[in-house]
Amino acid sequence: MAVESEDRSARLREWYQPLGISLALVTLASSLIAVPLSAAEQLNLPDGQVTAWVMTIYTLPCAAGLVLTLYHRQPLFLTGNIFVLIFIASLQGRLTFAELAGASLVAGAAVVAITALGLAEHLAQLIPEPVVVGLLAGSTLPFAAGIFTGMGSEPVVIGGAFLAYVLGRKYLEDRVPAIFLAMVIGIAAAVALGRFGTAEGSDGPALPVLTLPVFTWDAVLTATPVMVVLIVLQSNVPSLIFLRGEGYRPPVRLLDYVSGLGTMAASFLGPAGLSLSLPATAMVAGEDAGPHRNRHRAVVLVYAVFLALTPLAVFAAGVAGVLPLELLVAIAGLAVIGILSMALKRMTSGPLTLGPLVAFAVAVSDLTMLGLGPYFWSLAFGVGVSWILEPAGIRELRTKAGELSAGAEGQ
Repeated sequence: MAVESEDRSARLREWYQPLGISLALVTLASSLIAVPLSAAEQLNLPDGQVTAWVMTIYTLPCAAGLVLTLYHRQPLFLTGNIFVLIFIASLQGRLTFAELAGASLVAGAAVVAITALGLAEHLAQLIPEPVVVGLLAGSTLPFAAGIFTGMGSEPVVIGGAFLAYVLGRKYLEDRVPAIFLAMVIGIAAAVALGRFGTAEGSDGPALPVLTLPVFTWDAVLTATPVMVVLIVLQSNVPSLIFLRGEGYRPPVRLLDYVSGLGTMAASFLGPAGLSLSLPATAMVAGEDAGPHRNRHRAVVLVYAVFLALTPLAVFAAGVAGVLPLELLVAIAGLAVIGILSMALKRMTSGPLTLGPLVAFAVAVSDLTMLGLGPYFWSLAFGVGVSWILEPAGIRELRTKAGELSAGAEGQ
């Protein structure tokens, strides 16, 4: 009996750690829905398109990732790329939803082509990651500023959410994600003060509708290059290196193909980049997720939760209509503060600094030339400045990338 009891306890412990990680990841990922919902408000999307877009972010990646994770028994966490979503939201309606879907479709095709030709390493050499991080910091900054802009009109609701976020980071980060706590307190304050809307434009549950992608040079040149870089360099490459560092042998080319083809397929429901997530991969593939052989269980649990919650996607538009827009924007801003902090540190830590800072400044600006907006020029000017003024830094980045790849392959 004692032996059986010990075995049962051991089996429970093997599930306890993946369960804890999966719960933290579910609450964090759920909170990030504020980003696309705030963008949906800016784009004035019909309810059916909001439902479809939410499914591209959660349901489709979970379905594809679940198959890969169970087959390879590795923690392969596919998501709708949060960096791509932040980028889309930061455009603030400059491109239509159909144009963004077209740019996303082209981006998926480009990822497939890059994978087939083995060009990921060459892309990394051509477009240095610190420049991309500078663009990301510039596109994220308005979200953080939006927290305090909205606080002027909703001091109690947004102030309460912000205070909950700060205190959550200070005292509860190991148990409850601070962004989740901020969302709960913000909603509670909105309810108490009667700030909820009535979702007048919503007819209740809305079935997903297809979006016919529209292809324009403005959208393709503005959004597609950024999406490709965010999917390949910002997400897949570092996530795969991390997995190798933890002793896994992920199916690299297959994952890249799934990212590209999945992005293409998802574009008919809404613009989204399917990719691995480095922050999530670090959670589910690290030591905190339990014994090495069981870490994929955390991913399976997260996928199971979101697939089970898929029917709730039909209410997403109603949620966006009921919650105060200022609160949605503030929660989206709080959700990306960590990303902004990471980006600012990486863009100023070298070996490239001028190119990333130029990319950051252009991304924050309202520059428009030749019909193209600031994000295209952010990438163009940032890369150009680094290649002209920081060649030694680019060589150093190449050396580091080669050492990382060699080290990962050797493990």
